[in-house]
Amino acid sequence: MSSGNTTLDRFRFKRMLERLEDLEGRGTELVTVYIPPGKQIHDVMTDLRNEYGTAVNIKSKTTRKNVQDALTKAMERLKLFNKVPETGLAIFAGNIASDQLGVGDMQTFTLIPPEPIGIYYYRCEHRFMLEPLWEILEHEDSYGILVIDAKDATFATLKGQRADILKDMTSGVAGKTRAGGQSSRRYERLRQMHLQEYFNRVGDTMTDLFLNMPNLQGIIVGGPGPTKEEFLKGNYLHHEIKDKVLTTVDTGYTGHEGVKELVTRSRSFLEQVRYTQERKVVQEFLKHLGEDDGLATYGEDEVMQQLKNVNVYTLLVSDSIKRWSVTLECRTCGFKETRIVDMDDYEEFENSLNELNCLKCEGGNYEIIEREDLIEVLVKMAEDAEARLEVISTHTEEGEMLYRSFGGIAAITKYRTF
Repeated sequence: MSSGNTTLDRFRFKRMLERLEDLEGRGTELVTVYIPPGKQIHDVMTDLRNEYGTAVNIKSKTTRKNVQDALTKAMERLKLFNKVPETGLAIFAGNIASDQLGVGDMQTFTLIPPEPIGIYYYRCEHRFMLEPLWEILEHEDSYGILVIDAKDATFATLKGQRADILKDMTSGVAGKTRAGGQSSRRYERLRQMHLQEYFNRVGDTMTDLFLNMPNLQGIIVGGPGPTKEEFLKGNYLHHEIKDKVLTTVDTGYTGHEGVKELVTRSRSFLEQVRYTQERKVVQEFLKHLGEDDGLATYGEDEVMQQLKNVNVYTLLVSDSIKRWSVTLECRTCGFKETRIVDMDDYEEFENSLNELNCLKCEGGNYEIIEREDLIEVLVKMAEDAEARLEVISTHTEEGEMLYRSFGGIAAITKYRTF
């Protein structure tokens, strides 16, 4: 389910793929199932039952059992759905290998992708097949396109490498050469009136198409000549749509050819859009930090304290953070304590629990009662504090600095912290 925060949804999707990517089976016994939107659940169940029957031919008794168990788990998960979601469904099931020889853990995962998947697919391998979902992650953001001149306008969307035409519109505006018998002043006045009516229709259409479009990151306006600038300068656009316009692009064509040309000319610009937005957020934090105005703080403890105080305006979290928030409980007195542990060090932390004594009674030992991704903990705290959340990648110099120099967690506060 979408959180309404594009960067957060993107992070969660990416983190799940990273988790699945790290899992491995002992043989070709991890089941991957991709189901496109519109596919009937009944048909998928029939196919999976057939695969279950085919698995009888697997020579290895252990592999045969694990594949059939995985298929059973996949079918059990599929029964939870009355129909395939609008963007499709991906199911992963299998016996995950452990360090202990011959021991595994049967696990099942279900993903509803943020964009439609176009394949119906089943595979049994030693790893889950994730390439189609990684491609969706790369192409998740949407951009609106308008190519316009005085004669016609074309509206389209761009997702990844694919541009989809949404609508074509003709203006009905006569050319600049006036008809015989009309004064040039009267002709130009009529032409301008028709042009304004055309611009109003274009603006209304952009509102209908783009105002509530999911994951819309911005709009690019292109076309030959000065018509696009004239349109943008006028009061023809809904204010939220106007704020979404990123840039204008000169093209030699209009229509579908104009859309193709605009997409080609905009590639390098679009690559920088997301990163530019991230840079601005980090730069704002660094500005407050440099001015020493008391409105910037960083570090796990400091930021969490300000979140508890409901004193965070913007929370910045690096998507490279990989830490668990681990809740411990004393077996003797029931005292609870939270520790932050690097994911890579978690197994070592588990093994060292017997060496930890309760902070309250000092004699009891701890047991782990809960483990949660630290970023998800911060997300919940940000929601409670009504703070704006920004998940920042390390693809920019500023994002790398947030992660390396400030531990990946920082905040711009509402009020001075000193």
